Amino acid sequence: MTLLDLTPRPVTTDRLAALPVLIIGAGPIGLAAAAHLVERGIQFTVLEAGDTVASSVRRWGHTRLFSPWRHLIDPASRRLLERAGWTPPTDEGASPTGGELVNDYLAPLGALPEIASRIRFGVRVVAVTREGMDRTRSAGRAATPFLLRLHTADGDVEEITGRAVIDASGTYTTPNPLASTGLDPLGADAVSARVMHALPDVRGVDRARFEGAHTVVVGAGHSAANTLIALAELTAENPATRVTWLIRHPSAVRVSSSPDDELSDRAELGSRVERLVGSGRVALVDSFEISRLSLHEEAVRIIGRRRGEDAFLDADVIVNATGFRPDLSMLREVRLELDEVVEAPKRLAPLIDPNLHSCGTVAPHGFTELRHPEEGFFVVGMKSYGRAPTFLLATGYEQVRSVTAWLDDDLPAATQVELTLPATGVCSTDVGGSGACCA
Repeated sequence: MTLLDLTPRPVTTDRLAALPVLIIGAGPIGLAAAAHLVERGIQFTVLEAGDTVASSVRRWGHTRLFSPWRHLIDPASRRLLERAGWTPPTDEGASPTGGELVNDYLAPLGALPEIASRIRFGVRVVAVTREGMDRTRSAGRAATPFLLRLHTADGDVEEITGRAVIDASGTYTTPNPLASTGLDPLGADAVSARVMHALPDVRGVDRARFEGAHTVVVGAGHSAANTLIALAELTAENPATRVTWLIRHPSAVRVSSSPDDELSDRAELGSRVERLVGSGRVALVDSFEISRLSLHEEAVRIIGRRRGEDAFLDADVIVNATGFRPDLSMLREVRLELDEVVEAPKRLAPLIDPNLHSCGTVAPHGFTELRHPEEGFFVVGMKSYGRAPTFLLATGYEQVRSVTAWLDDDLPAATQVELTLPATGVCSTDVGGSGACCA
């Protein structure tokens, strides 16, 4: 009888160094991380659930960003592209649509041979752990490879290993629920066909869902504002179309309309919505706490409380523009240190907590603020902000510059973080009011 030697063997650092960095997500931040790793000569693999780069951005490609081109292009990505003969946008002060961002920047970046050859499409990461270890085992943990379990488009399940993990999977596919409790409203499953994701293509492919219908847009941020403007334009073409803006707070605290906002398109977005409300083309219902949805005759009835009393509102279509939250289910076996309020990394959270900050300005931060007890694991991009809504792409680009420098043992570059963001000029806005200026 042969006895097996089951004594755990330590993983050599040589083996760990030979493995690639695993990047989850081929959106703007994941591709930027790839570009920085190319420049540093570090092997990597990008794992993308969609069948193209920036698959989530493509879903809202009809929407215009309020940031201009000069804030949307990662410096390392620009260097790689220009060496390949890419021509940057002519007017870098203009704000592109999501589709233009993809076509003119992200798709060419993802097509560069040094990046394209390292992207795997149609693979969804369902779990992150350490090879041979659950989260309770500590001995030799930092020297043990990460192991990712993948579901492929063919229905197969496989596992791959890496020396580090950069989670840039974003939050667009995990919206916040409609109920004010943070849960799905009671009865939500029965009316799910009537509830649409944020940023639908109101005047394009989704037009038939909205024309001649009463749409209730739920949310107090810029996604809601974009949809309200598109719906109001539709009412001008078809007067039977009606629009109601339902917010769960007393005011639309995240829609800026200040002339001091350095992002003029963002300020104009808020101003346009205010004008639509003032003219009556958009009906505003504030302070509505949603608890239940039900079918009522041919409509969806939204049931809740408003200013201490029972209330309801009927709609043909509901647009859920309540924001997004990180999907943490795949990280159950990773040692995370998350803030208990916003679900962002503990050191980053005080800089972005929406209870304290609503300006969209944030102190420079990098690998130090993004680190978790799990050595070599980082959440970056929109997902790193947890439930906070103030993320800008420029912030994510600086994050991955710092993280990739740390992975390259370049501590001086990793710790020297710099970030210049456009000032918002306004912390909050009451519809019809002047708002409050930032300190």
